[in-house]
Amino acid sequence: MVPDDWHQEYNLKLYVETFNAAIAFAKKYPETLWAYGNHDLSYIWNELERGCSPAAAYTVAMKLDELACALPEGNEIRYIQKIDNVLFCHGGLLDYFVKKVVPAEKYHDVDEVVRIINGLPREYMWSDVFPIWHRPQYTAGKMYEDEKILQVVGHTPVEKIYREGNVISCDVFSTYRGGRAIGTEEFAVVDTESWEYGEERKLISMLQKCRKHSYGK
Repeated sequence: MVPDDWHQEYNLKLYVETFNAAIAFAKKYPETLWAYGNHDLSYIWNELERGCSPAAAYTVAMKLDELACALPEGNEIRYIQKIDNVLFCHGGLLDYFVKKVVPAEKYHDVDEVVRIINGLPREYMWSDVFPIWHRPQYTAGKMYEDEKILQVVGHTPVEKIYREGNVISCDVFSTYRGGRAIGTEEFAVVDTESWEYGEERKLISMLQKCRKHSYGK
C-alpha cells in the first residue's frame, strides 16, 4: 500500500513525492513484484474509506496509473503475487474465499487460483473476506492450502515480524497517530523454497523520506 499517512490528507506534495519514489524504484528494479493494498484500490475504484483523502483522490489515481505504466508488460500490479509456493498479498487468502470464487476442480491448482482471483472485478472484492481486507491476526478462519502454501501479508500493524500457521505477518512500518512507530521497521526476508524467514534491519528509503516530511525527523 503506497498512499496515505496520519494527518497528511491535504499534503499533496508529499503524496507526489512518495509516489515518485515508488515509481523511480519500479523503473530501477523492473523485476520487483507489486501487490495492491486496500487504500490503493479505494482510489482506483472511488471507494474512499476511513483514512483516505478526498483532496488527494485525483493525484493518487493518476500516480497509481503512472506506477503501473512504469512496470514492464507481464509484470502488472496484482491482488496476489506468487513465488514458488509462497503467496504475497495485502491481507491474506482465506480457504472460504477460494471456494467461493474458484471452480471446485481447480481448487488445488494454486497457479490457476491466483490467476482467477487476480482477474476478478471490483464487485467481488469489497468485503472483509477478500485478500486485501482479511486480517488473519485477529479473525478466525482456515487459510487456503495451509499445509501447502505459505502466505506473507501486511495490512494489520504488528510489533514484530512473526509466523503463525502458514501466515507471516510483516506490517512493521505503521505508526500511531503522533508518528511513533508501531513495529520494528525491518524487512521480512523470506526463502520461498525452504520457508525460512528472518529480519533485515533497514528502513525503506521512501518511508524515511515520508517520515522526514511528516514529522520533521
